[in-house]
Amino acid sequence: MIRSDLQGEFFLQGDIACAEGAIAAGCRFFGGYPITPASEIAERMAYRLPQLDGVFVQFEDEIASMAAILGASWAGAKSMTATSGPGISLMLENIGLGLMMEAPCVIINVQRGSPSTGLPTSWGQSDMMQARWGSHGDYAVIALAPKSPQEFFDLTITAFNYSEQYRLPVFVMSDAIVGHMTEKVIIPPYDKIHVIERRYTSKPPQEYFPYECQSDLVPDFAKAGEGYRYHTTGLTHDRRGYPDMTEECHVKLVNRLVDKIKLNADKIILLEEKDIDNADVIVVSYGITSRTVIPGINLAKKKGIKVGYLRLITVWPFPEKRIRELAEKVSGFVVVEMNLGQIALEVERVAKSVPTRLVGHPGGGIHKPEDILKAIEEVAHAKR
Repeated sequence: MIRSDLQGEFFLQGDIACAEGAIAAGCRFFGGYPITPASEIAERMAYRLPQLDGVFVQFEDEIASMAAILGASWAGAKSMTATSGPGISLMLENIGLGLMMEAPCVIINVQRGSPSTGLPTSWGQSDMMQARWGSHGDYAVIALAPKSPQEFFDLTITAFNYSEQYRLPVFVMSDAIVGHMTEKVIIPPYDKIHVIERRYTSKPPQEYFPYECQSDLVPDFAKAGEGYRYHTTGLTHDRRGYPDMTEECHVKLVNRLVDKIKLNADKIILLEEKDIDNADVIVVSYGITSRTVIPGINLAKKKGIKVGYLRLITVWPFPEKRIRELAEKVSGFVVVEMNLGQIALEVERVAKSVPTRLVGHPGGGIHKPEDILKAIEEVAHAKR
């Protein structure tokens, strides 16, 4: 199968780069429903997938879209959907189903100003906690945040790799600025792109159990149509995939779903750090805000303040260990995000010994460098 028929340098919109990243990762099924500012992803996939023997289906709503990509995944296809905040709200029950079934797939959220219909054609980062806690129950997720069209391409591939490696739906948390900006994107030759393929069992059908795990806590798939019988459900289930309503089974299953991410967090978490050594204040950002913080940081440096830059590429699982390490060395943190404090709450929770100052914005605009400077100065002058 041809993975991607494009390579070289292109001038691409972020949403288009995302679609090409999915294709390069091997995505051959897209199920979705149009919604601003993510519609260009669906439009691109509708155009490109038929060229590569893939399938594009526009469903009646986001509920059906999410259900369809779970089914396509279990049938053996790498699958994806793309939406924005209201669409994610509709998908959340089936996202929980995907987490329980352990169905690898990718969910793109091009965030806009919220709540409700909010600002359909504008931007925000208002769904970060929704990605972590939106579905009901205890579970663990992976969510990545690109800052550019190039990263939207790259991290979409990373999301597919994580989804296959750990068997779960993976979020890419973009926003309308990254989705709609146009910049240079380099698409490498396919043999230069790291792609993780699905791990299939080597056991014969009579010895196979669909939820029997290896030491990494991740079960192997069986290839559909090759004589294997298996069952999957959203109910608490045993290693056969059959419902088991006992406390013992539920405790074992839910802990494994959490631990397969929690115990591998160091492998999953991606960070970008600059000027961290000897910093007095660390500015934490992610996605598009990691670009808008730079003028404010530069103003602070001109005033002689030692400022470090910490960008969360992986937002979930949250980099608790690194934040705790840095909290032992700095006066405090400044968190800049286009919401009213969703990730700042996490930094504050982890960095208990030093202050955390939020520079929040509900969306539809960008942060002023002067506001970031003011927050940095306040933290720099605070007593530990």
